[in-house]
Amino acid sequence: MTVIAEQQATEHIHGICLKTGPPRLVGVELEWLVRDARDPALPVTADRIAAAVAAFGAETGTGTVLPDSPASLALPTSAAPGVMPSGGLLTTEPGGQLELSSLPADSVAECVRATAADLAALRAAVADAGLELAGFGLDPFRPPRRVLDLPRYAAMEAFFDRGGPWGRQMMCGTASVQVSLDAGDDSDGHTGYRWRWQLLHAIGPVLVAAFANSPLREGRPTGWKSARQQVWTRMDPGRTKPPPLAGDADLPAAWAAYALDAQVMCVRSDGPGDWSAPPGLRLRDWLRGSDGSAALRAPTTEDLTYHLSTLFPPVRPRGHFELRMIDAQPGDGWVVPVAVASALLSDAQAADAAMAAAERLWHPDGANGQNPWLLAASVGPAHPRIARASRECFAVARDALVRHRTPADILAAVDDFIDRYVSKDRCPADDLLEELG
Repeated sequence: MTVIAEQQATEHIHGICLKTGPPRLVGVELEWLVRDARDPALPVTADRIAAAVAAFGAETGTGTVLPDSPASLALPTSAAPGVMPSGGLLTTEPGGQLELSSLPADSVAECVRATAADLAALRAAVADAGLELAGFGLDPFRPPRRVLDLPRYAAMEAFFDRGGPWGRQMMCGTASVQVSLDAGDDSDGHTGYRWRWQLLHAIGPVLVAAFANSPLREGRPTGWKSARQQVWTRMDPGRTKPPPLAGDADLPAAWAAYALDAQVMCVRSDGPGDWSAPPGLRLRDWLRGSDGSAALRAPTTEDLTYHLSTLFPPVRPRGHFELRMIDAQPGDGWVVPVAVASALLSDAQAADAAMAAAERLWHPDGANGQNPWLLAASVGPAHPRIARASRECFAVARDALVRHRTPADILAAVDDFIDRYVSKDRCPADDLLEELG
């Protein structure tokens, strides 16, 4: 392991947060809650999940791993991920959630085809074990319960418990659709990473609202269409809010400062001991050997890489841009956010229209003075201005998909979502609330 100092850490973050070049690749990470097929309120043990996915070579406790490609960054694991028939990777999260990570693909069609094949194999395997994959942003019935007994998860849990129940809910009870898109080139145009970063943050609340799918907690309405987003808003803001960017601020520099100022969640060790970090210790303090870090060993490049994996803003620069604001979707509903997000960033005409539609939410009167992220998560598309922005964004995304000759089945999924939800100012959360009565 290589010991690292503050300047080296800053340069390292600069080097890996953006892989610039013509935007081309698309990928997706699908997180799923794993439930007993007969009774969704029953807890499911890690051993039962491990047995269900053993055929893929997955070992429980791996955390998140992205494919090793020019568009992504591989993270350290404590066990090997499973490899799916189409090459996707399968890992297990602290609460027993399963995460299926696609390989980067050259098109939405290729990404959907490969991921659908891997997902079919995974669904069959868990069904044979009497389990099912459930697409909800937050477990609607079961309280959060950590099932993986690993030092890093124990330290993470202890870290989050200092701030209330929210971190434990995130770790053990949430699931999402994380769309991954190339950052872009170094230009100032539509293919440039600066424009794409700004667009993703402008349309972020639209994506939160349209795909909100977590209105329940322990069987009761939370008052939020996306209680998963509620969880994120209550957690450590130093690792969940977007990095502050003003004017023409340099994204690599801003992201490096954000990472260095975030608190250290755990101090990794080769042994099974306690990985807990001193409370309030920032990465910058550890690198400098100050503020309670004198008793710790010197940080290494591996520690920095792991620290970056514990930062959870709505858009995370990891060589590519990872969209983290979308709730897990029921069934094959994940296809729609992949198609829509990709279309809005890959088509200049759609991008301009989406930016214009979404920017109105960010004007002082656009969301009635409320934070658009919070408004989208709490009210969803029932808010008239969010509804208008959503309808406009989906319309131009659909037009872009047609222009790019998207396969008919993907276009049909988008049309069905528009007809069922967007055109009616609804989201999947409304279905759950209606079922509850």
